[in-house]
Amino acid sequence: MLQLLEDNIVTFVKKELKKIQKLLSHKEDELEDEDEEQRSSRELLMKITVNFLRRMKQEELADGLQSSKRISLKVSACVFEGITKAGNPTLLNEIYTELFITEGGRGELNEEHEVRQIEAASRKADKGERSIRQEELFQLPAGRPEPIRTVMTKGVAGIGKTVLTQKFTLDWAEGKAHQNLHFTFPFTFRELNVLKEEKFSLVELVHHFFPETKQAGICSFEDFQVLFIFDGLDECRLPLDFHKTRILKDPRKSTSVADLLTNLIRGNLLPSARLWITTRPAAANQIPAECVDMVTEVRGFNDPQKEEYFRKRFRDEEQASRIISHIQRSRSLHIMCHIPVFCWITATVLEDLLKSREGGGLPKSLTEMYIHFLVVQAKVKKVKYDGGAETDPHWSPESRKMIESLGKLAFEQLQKGNLIFYESDLTECGIDIRAASVYSGVFTQVFREERGLYQDKVFCFIHLSVQEFLAALHVHLTFIASGLNLLEEEQSQISQPEQRSPVQFYQSAVKKALQSPNGHLELFLRFLLGLSLQTNQSLLRGLLTQTGSSSQTNQETVQFIKEKISEDLPAEKSINLFHCLNELNDGSLVEEIQQFLSSGRLSTDKLSPAQWSALVFILLSSEEDLEEFDLKKYSPSEEALLRLLPVIKASNKALLRSCFLSERSCAALSSVLSSQSYRLRHLDLSNNNLQDSGVKLLSAGLESPDCKLETLRLWGCSLSEISCKVLVSALKKNPSNLTELDLSWNQNLQDSGVHHLCGFLESPDCRLQTLRLWGCSLSKISCKVLVSALKKSPSNLTELDLSKNNLQDSGFLHLCGFLESPGCRLQTLRLKGCNLSERSFEALSSVLSSQSYRLRHLDLSNNNLQDSGVKLLSAGLESPDCKLETLRLENCSLTENNCEALVSALKKNPSNLTELDLSENQNLQDSGVLHLCGFLESPDCRLQTLRSDSICWTSSCITAPEHTYLSDCRLENCRLSEISCKALVSALKKNPSNLTELDLSGTNLQDSGVLPLCGFLESPDCRVQTLRSDSMFLLPSD
Repeated sequence: MLQLLEDNIVTFVKKELKKIQKLLSHKEDELEDEDEEQRSSRELLMKITVNFLRRMKQEELADGLQSSKRISLKVSACVFEGITKAGNPTLLNEIYTELFITEGGRGELNEEHEVRQIEAASRKADKGERSIRQEELFQLPAGRPEPIRTVMTKGVAGIGKTVLTQKFTLDWAEGKAHQNLHFTFPFTFRELNVLKEEKFSLVELVHHFFPETKQAGICSFEDFQVLFIFDGLDECRLPLDFHKTRILKDPRKSTSVADLLTNLIRGNLLPSARLWITTRPAAANQIPAECVDMVTEVRGFNDPQKEEYFRKRFRDEEQASRIISHIQRSRSLHIMCHIPVFCWITATVLEDLLKSREGGGLPKSLTEMYIHFLVVQAKVKKVKYDGGAETDPHWSPESRKMIESLGKLAFEQLQKGNLIFYESDLTECGIDIRAASVYSGVFTQVFREERGLYQDKVFCFIHLSVQEFLAALHVHLTFIASGLNLLEEEQSQISQPEQRSPVQFYQSAVKKALQSPNGHLELFLRFLLGLSLQTNQSLLRGLLTQTGSSSQTNQETVQFIKEKISEDLPAEKSINLFHCLNELNDGSLVEEIQQFLSSGRLSTDKLSPAQWSALVFILLSSEEDLEEFDLKKYSPSEEALLRLLPVIKASNKALLRSCFLSERSCAALSSVLSSQSYRLRHLDLSNNNLQDSGVKLLSAGLESPDCKLETLRLWGCSLSEISCKVLVSALKKNPSNLTELDLSWNQNLQDSGVHHLCGFLESPDCRLQTLRLWGCSLSKISCKVLVSALKKSPSNLTELDLSKNNLQDSGFLHLCGFLESPGCRLQTLRLKGCNLSERSFEALSSVLSSQSYRLRHLDLSNNNLQDSGVKLLSAGLESPDCKLETLRLENCSLTENNCEALVSALKKNPSNLTELDLSENQNLQDSGVLHLCGFLESPDCRLQTLRSDSICWTSSCITAPEHTYLSDCRLENCRLSEISCKALVSALKKNPSNLTELDLSGTNLQDSGVLPLCGFLESPDCRVQTLRSDSMFLLPSD
């Protein structure tokens, strides 16, 4: 045994030493997949080898061996939540909370204000979206042949992109993940911006930032699996030109940093390297789409992740629960807590308030939260830097001057759209670079200074929302002190007294924000209006030397905002005005509509425009309504659709059937389908007079690359072949998402319409799984062209409904040929009322007896089977190859003889059929039910649902494979007598039952039929709870 152990150890060591030799000669192969034990063993041997090399005085080799992992340790294992130069660091692995990251989308431009984007992200995630973990980045998805070279990760400011890259790198450095990578080089564009005028080769650039690689003599990065991380594309000030930059393939040739990056991203330099670029959405389009293999989006924290963060931050369970509950009650706070940085701000404030306010109220508005945040920082400065006591006044002349300067910087840079500031930006605002360093050292959690390895100082506010709050504070302070409105184009002193009124000041701010096309002043406006409240101004006592508004001012401002809401505003602007009302502590509009909704007295005919907007605001806050929005709940009208369009845009499923819609609605819906941020996946427009003109307008949205619709129902919309033509044209341009299409009951579609549809079905990009063409005046020609199209391209179609079309036997024979083909995936086929005869059932019997077909659900109702047809069908059903689970033969003129033949077949092959529908076959009568009971009492019967006339026997579950368990049995109006009752009871007694409801209404049972039932009700196996017979309703007491 010892010899065997020695042999194994020697073999392992030799193998690993060969790998180490390759690493030192820069020829390391890709690491093999290994489990935790193998990885630990390899790392332990690596440490032993380094130790022996140092004993042998081979320091250079030992350093080279360690270099690949030491490089990554520059990325700190600690993070400072909002603090960069003071305070205690927090271990990243301790505080890190998994982020909600989704895959999909494109690197398109999104110029909307990021709070609008957070509003959209705060709504329930799409069920179809794939959430991914950071460990899964660069992993090849199933079905994708080409490897992923470049990943772009989008996300609004403060959402966690930088921390995500740090966690990725730390996991790699610690050997926890991504071990196929030999080197991970994290860069930030903030660092690269400083090198704008310098020239480097790619090798020199890596050596410049990661000198360990130079010391180890590593120059041939093409020999390794390398990942370059470029964090913060939105902060890039390099002239990235992907059209005019000269091609560079030599990593040792010098050029500008901008040219290096464009060639690296294009794949000219180091095509084997992997790239990860992070950016805010507004800058995503700086990288050409063809250079990005995968786009992901960091959505921040979903609701469970928010809770996890606060429970990690507050170890006291009761305290954490109180904070989580408080945030959930405030719509504004709850939305903003999708941003991790805002969670930290909230935690900072509430931690302080819970210490100082025993049982007191907590901030409910954003403005109040940010005021408290600023006050907390003033306290920290007073105690930590000025040596004051907790009870001393927070604001000193020095700290007031600091905040005023930071506010000026925040406002002026906000107008320019800058989030990071270099020395030149500070100089323009009149701030000395040394003063800025002092500010960042004192107000460390508001304004921070960053310094890369070899760069000048860079400054920024910890989050865009903090910058906007300080900008609003600056505008507010300036107006109070001087009467100057900084939001006016002409920034001159206001001379006329009436122009100085606070009411006009706030009204001008509202107008200015409404003029912003992308909502870039919306959060700023919320803060500015919130600062007008005297209760908030009192919190800033010491910083504000005078107040600037009254309750009368606030009331007039509220009334002005309500008037603006009554105007025909875009939904996003209207929603922000409701948030503004919240900052002003006015919820009257929303409360009014909520009372109407809760009382059931909402009359949309009498709603004012402002009330409509309030209804939109309420519905957008409701997860239930956004999962499935039904327009008929509010008003089945075109006006209601147009008013509630933002709700439809945010919903997962929109039910708009029978709502009297026209082409005007189609135009509006088309704009929704073409927008970037909508989440609609299922759209039902059935039974509306849309006509071809409406479908033409709708198709403009369907063909948009942003359209992600999965289900489209246009049942009974007065469409013709023209609609099919434009639909197909649109779907061919954007075919990848639609899986269900319902064009039923459009009688003018005809064969020519189906011919157009086939052009889409035979497309290799078609993903359609369900197609319904019920009652479309089709003939056998449609069957022929359908089968031809489905055979040409591997079909995803699993459900086809051709009911109520005059297909006849010749059409059905075409379908049978397809059912037996190897490419057919059809599982459900509905041919109700298609004029089929025994010739069709002969072909069907052959299909059911074959081994290749996949059909599981078949509806042949309303076809005249006759005895010969049922006999042929039964021959297929009794075949051991028959896999049918559902068979519907409603209104097929069945008799007791047909029933006998069916039961005989099912007894021979009983194991698959779970649903049998024999409704509306009035000639079955007692004798037919007697035959059925013979099947029901069979121990091999798997039947869960049996319908006959209006019979419906339904099983909720089958717990033992050898028994049938029925939970619901309806035999109403079946012309049954006591004979059927006796047979039924006998069958149920033989096969222990879970029957809970028995409906025998309209049957001629008489006393002789009821008596056997009573005997069954008394049996220990009986579980019947409800018994109906004509007007009789029985509930057994036990």
